[in-house]
Amino acid sequence: MAVPALTPRNGPARSLPLREVRTRLSQLVALAALTDTVTVVTRDGDPRPVAAIVPAVAARTAAEARADADRLAEVTAGWSRRLDAQRQQSSRRHAAELRAVTSALAEVWAELDRRVPPGTDSLLARLRAAHADLLAD
Repeated sequence: MAVPALTPRNGPARSLPLREVRTRLSQLVALAALTDTVTVVTRDGDPRPVAAIVPAVAARTAAEARADADRLAEVTAGWSRRLDAQRQQSSRRHAAELRAVTSALAEVWAELDRRVPPGTDSLLARLRAAHADLLAD
């Protein structure tokens, strides 16, 4: 006769012809209210659905659906703004830390240059070449 409305795993709803729905309308409404079942109504002799008897919680108006969609968009936009702000804050923090490391590296190289003149140690020359992109400032 009918299947639960709010459990999509139950498969397609069974249908009843309009003649039988007229006879059993009170029973079908009570069944929908108590067990969350959906009954699809067809015209007598035509298998195409024309209406359905659904539980009140499953029957939502278009205005309610739009309101829910608007609320979801608002919440999503709020989270998006929060994530963008967090990303910007992380980028600024990363840039500040990179500047601090670059500055410390420049100080170390200045001290190394003072103690060991450039070009006298091949190992330091290779290391300086590896750090060239950080020391380019």
